[in-house]
Amino acid sequence: MTENLLFAFGLTLMAGLATGIGSLLAFFTSTTNTRFFSFSLGFSAGVMIYVSMVDIFVKAQDALVAALGEVPGNWATVAGFFGGMVLIALIDQVIPKQGNPHELKKVEEMDKSPKNNSLLKMGTFTAIAIAIHNFPEGIATFTSALQDPALGVAIAVAIAIHNVPEGIAVSVPIYYATGSKKKAFKLSFLSGLSEPIGAGVAFLVLMPYLNDIMFGVIFAGVAGIMIFISLDGLLPAAKKYDETHLPIFGVIAGMAVMALSLLLLI
Repeated sequence: MTENLLFAFGLTLMAGLATGIGSLLAFFTSTTNTRFFSFSLGFSAGVMIYVSMVDIFVKAQDALVAALGEVPGNWATVAGFFGGMVLIALIDQVIPKQGNPHELKKVEEMDKSPKNNSLLKMGTFTAIAIAIHNFPEGIATFTSALQDPALGVAIAVAIAIHNVPEGIAVSVPIYYATGSKKKAFKLSFLSGLSEPIGAGVAFLVLMPYLNDIMFGVIFAGVAGIMIFISLDGLLPAAKKYDETHLPIFGVIAGMAVMALSLLLLI
């Protein structure tokens, strides 16, 4: 049990701190590799959509039907699924647009004049927004890894991929506003820590009550959260980075890799 907990926490920490990788990438390039990010974000969306609908939703449904009966269990699954969507949508609504991590930002588009207060404000808002977004993602990664380690790995990798450009969104404006790579990296790094904090909350608050019903509702909510993030954040951003068919190729590749990994685990 202890090994499973440490593994789940480790995966969640890895996924969250991928924002730091984005920060480092921003310091060593003068332009954004739009094709790479377009494919990667599409890939991440493909993984999330496939695993949510084919695996996570089904597991939630099986647990709730077994615990509550067929009709109440199916209703509870659907309610949990859309409840997760509503939760992440509400989080999006309370975040100012200039700090929303789903707003596309490129390295070369930033005003490079030092001590730019508007850039500093943008970067700070984005760091706060990403921290808020990462919190439910941390719960999703942790609970998934605890229930099914292989599934947890897939979710952690997908979330880590989409955290990389979010790290760039934090570090670039702060770096150009302050001239300090250290400060930019620190804020980007810290914004990702809310993911393992979310895992900690899941462990302390949810674990004592984790029966079949609680597990089913959480998993249904996780599926809803990841579908919303994919449709509202990852796919639109992927399309903005590259308007060709590259994003959909990424989606198909992500789904194919996820499908193959699930088949190999049967």
